[in-house]
Amino acid sequence: MAGSSSHQIKNICVFGGSSPRKEKEFLESANHLGQVLAERKTHLVYGGGSLGLMGGVSIAVFLRGSKVLGVVPKALAKKNLLGKTIGEELQVSTMSERLNTMFKHADAFIALLGGLGTLEEIFHISSWAQLHIHHKPIGLLNVNGFYDKLLSFLDQAVEHEFLTSSARRIIIFAATAEQLIDQLQSFIHIIDPSMSRIHWSTEKSRKKLRLDLSLHL
Repeated sequence: MAGSSSHQIKNICVFGGSSPRKEKEFLESANHLGQVLAERKTHLVYGGGSLGLMGGVSIAVFLRGSKVLGVVPKALAKKNLLGKTIGEELQVSTMSERLNTMFKHADAFIALLGGLGTLEEIFHISSWAQLHIHHKPIGLLNVNGFYDKLLSFLDQAVEHEFLTSSARRIIIFAATAEQLIDQLQSFIHIIDPSMSRIHWSTEKSRKKLRLDLSLHL
């Protein structure tokens, strides 16, 4: 099976919950991730705002000198549902455009804890990797075993042959920010044999596929 070599990560897109949280360890994990990103001279791409875990990671990154890009749908910005973005804010028209924009600006992806929106984003990006659209590394920050059951579900999907072992390896995980970023930096994408014959020959065709996938979510 062919693989792609690891690459330098300058910009990491972080997904996660934006709702206010009371769990101290979850908020601390978001703040610590931001600190580690800044210490490693890595810039943040995220969904904008200053609330919840997303607010925590963005503030920590910004205050320690790394760049922050928040991508916010105009409808959410108009109602101020996310709070004020810390750093640069880019407003887009739709949720699909938001994800496409974050994807374009990121070298890798990390999912903090979150709900349906976070799961949608991480699986959307993972499905693109499975389809051989990109080879950017994807990781879950598995604080206090939050994602254990999800990871078990993916393992079960492999057992029942709904997911190949190659596709399962797309999503990596670790309990700490340091461990996860180290794994992202050393990650080598293994192309799923069933997808190896797919070639997105032009940027135009890649953009069209991303749009089609977005419309069918």
